[in-house]
Amino acid sequence: MAQNTSPSRYTITAALPYTNGPIHIGHLAGVYVPADIYSRYLRLKGNDVAFVCGSDEHGVAISMKAKKEGVTPTEIIDKYHGIIKKSFVDFGISFDNYSRTSAKVHHDTASEFFKKMYEQGDFIEEETEQLYDDEAKQFLADRFVIGTCPKCGHEEAYGDQCENCGSSLNATDLITPKSTITGTVPTLKKTKHWFLPLDRYEGFLKKWILEEHKSDWKPNVYGQCKSWIDEGLKPRAVTRDLDWGIPVPVEGGEGKVLYVWFDAPIGYISSTKEWAEREGKDWEPYWKEKDTKLVHFIGKDNIVFHCIIFPSMLQANGDYILPDNVPANEFLNLEGNKLSTSKNWAVWLHEYLEEFPDMQDVLRYALTANAPETKDNDFTWKDFQSRNNNELVAIFGNFVNRVAVLTHKYYGGEVPAPADFTAVDKEALQALKEFPEILSKSLERYRFREASQQLMNLARLGNKYLADEEPWKLIKTDEERVKTIMYVALQIATGLAILSEPFLPFTSSKLKGILRHAELDSASHWDDISTNDVLLPAGHQLNPSELLFRKIEDTEIQQQLDKLEATKKANASTALSTGSMDKEVAPQKDTITFDDFSKLDMRVGTIIEAEKMPKANKLLVLKVDTGLDTRTIVSGIANSFKPEDIVGKKVTVLVNLAPRKLRGVESQGMILMTENKEGKIVFLNPDEDGVDNGEAIS
Repeated sequence: MAQNTSPSRYTITAALPYTNGPIHIGHLAGVYVPADIYSRYLRLKGNDVAFVCGSDEHGVAISMKAKKEGVTPTEIIDKYHGIIKKSFVDFGISFDNYSRTSAKVHHDTASEFFKKMYEQGDFIEEETEQLYDDEAKQFLADRFVIGTCPKCGHEEAYGDQCENCGSSLNATDLITPKSTITGTVPTLKKTKHWFLPLDRYEGFLKKWILEEHKSDWKPNVYGQCKSWIDEGLKPRAVTRDLDWGIPVPVEGGEGKVLYVWFDAPIGYISSTKEWAEREGKDWEPYWKEKDTKLVHFIGKDNIVFHCIIFPSMLQANGDYILPDNVPANEFLNLEGNKLSTSKNWAVWLHEYLEEFPDMQDVLRYALTANAPETKDNDFTWKDFQSRNNNELVAIFGNFVNRVAVLTHKYYGGEVPAPADFTAVDKEALQALKEFPEILSKSLERYRFREASQQLMNLARLGNKYLADEEPWKLIKTDEERVKTIMYVALQIATGLAILSEPFLPFTSSKLKGILRHAELDSASHWDDISTNDVLLPAGHQLNPSELLFRKIEDTEIQQQLDKLEATKKANASTALSTGSMDKEVAPQKDTITFDDFSKLDMRVGTIIEAEKMPKANKLLVLKVDTGLDTRTIVSGIANSFKPEDIVGKKVTVLVNLAPRKLRGVESQGMILMTENKEGKIVFLNPDEDGVDNGEAIS
């Protein structure tokens, strides 16, 4: 069961964006639009809501960006914090507070949090070997190192996480690591750090997640947490050898900073403090009182940190409530390809706002209607156009425009007094009353895509009612009946104005302006629609009608497609000039001798069996006849090959590689393969004619 069922106080957090670049549609669809819809909805329900966020300015990505651009980290964070904050404001994300982790209140809050846990003995202090770049003369934390993921075989996993399979990692877990600073192979060097012993909290996490939240957390969140817990939790470093971040505030912490995934989620608390001080409120009830419901909105790549690590920190500290839910979304792709900041393959929010002025709600709606709630989804400009023209314009806008225009045409913009209601009228008004509960059921389960379509169904109800009753025909024969029809239609339009506010805040405001809704005492909240018989009283005067939406022309969409095509060509040109063809050429490794090479035993083999690894989307378990024996090899190629398509395939096998367990299966070798210029995995095949299994390759 959930921690709380219907609290009146909510703390809503949205993942802190890294200030190493602007916001794009993937961030919006995954985190900020659903979080904003939910927060606006809760406020309309009369709840006490603190919706907080802020810029994450201490990540290794900041240092990497600064090094790349030849500037200081402070210059990077100031630049992008400004862009991000303004974009959120212009887009209508209704944060109660948007802070930044470079703020003094955050440094103080994170330092105090660490010191309390330190004094309670919640950390273990260890001297361990960490990866070190001898050329750069620095330890390689997190994203300063890439290598092969030990869980799925992805060759460009970061030191903290594999973005291919979502696994959380330590830099020393990587196979064949290399420094992203110099491209060299790092060495191991001893250093002292503090660790959060997650294994101490295994029992607590099993009960809290696997028992209490089995039924109410999304399957992707619950499944990833269960997998992590089932594999056994290990101590996690909470400090790093870096010169950018919050200094470790205890003796012996000189030259070290708090690990960004220790300090960043504390940013939710410090942002709440900042808001409360500004508003003259007490911040503590929003984080410490049991009747507060805490909800984290994040992307799927942050599940482990928000569901395992941060709750363990909160539990250890002892003063804080735990999250009630963490409705993480999957990823959004763009025109069939993965969003990529480095390749500029994105729709940037600040650019969208310039190119489509006053059309914030169109993007909000398109992203919500196609939200990646249960699987990765694809944003296309054609779908964006279709959502606008065929739904917002043709259904929602069309209904409101007809109602407003006819009211002005027949009654000078005054709401007419109804006569007797027919069964059809009563049915329409009753259906309107049911919509708040219909939408609430979807929103309370974090089904925002479903809720957006239910909202559109209310507009469809209004359109159908007008189409069936045809007031433009009846006005010639039964004026009293038309008054009733228009009165009912105006009640539906008012319901739309209220219920659309979480989804389409700018449209809602415009529609309320047409209806002069602010002058009314009734029907100002979500549930009033269900309890009030009159949402817009007879005799109330409307403002002149205006269009809520405009059609998007094919030329506008083509401009966006051309822009993406130009980006694609620029990337291809860059790749061609460097010889990389969409991928960087790895630097030459250290020179080896013939004796080193002769140690590699590569043989021709044939795949005789292939099947998918259970609960691992990227892995195939292969049986390979090497001529010496039949052995098991685990390979991360499930996204490129179907098992049945590669049975009988001849391959090159490195047979004397030390065995390694992947997801509990011992892999006894490695199949040689590469990526072609299109990024497709291909086997390095021997000549299949006359070459037998077991033949050595030299």
